[in-house]
Amino acid sequence: MLLPLVRAFHQHESLEMSDDERVSTLRRLASDDTWGKIWLIFDGSEPAGYIAICIGYSIEFRGNDAFVDEFYIRPESRGRGLGTRVLELIRAEAKVMGVRALHLEVARTNAQAKRLYSNVQFEAREDYMLMTSLL
Repeated sequence: MLLPLVRAFHQHESLEMSDDERVSTLRRLASDDTWGKIWLIFDGSEPAGYIAICIGYSIEFRGNDAFVDEFYIRPESRGRGLGTRVLELIRAEAKVMGVRALHLEVARTNAQAKRLYSNVQFEAREDYMLMTSLL
């Protein structure tokens, strides 16, 4: 159920990855919650998306932090409050997991997603920019 959703998200975001790489990466996250967790999202009885958080540690936030690494809801399931409910549940679940801060990244041009995230208490850190170095 998960693989087609991840594939759809990766296509939407133009992320290049083979299905074998997807399966290997997902299995590691699903089998050891030291790294984080992944949840399927249902719209009624149908799988409508997924969300994954990955755990880290932060001196600034005084303990475990986590990133919403991937969050996808199929287009036909959007706009009805499902994303808001999922993010509220994930914030609560992360707190139970001992996470002190939950981060995410969003395209600067994605006004709809930025509104959603603001509505569930994510705040932009305007003085900071996420930067990446591939190893």
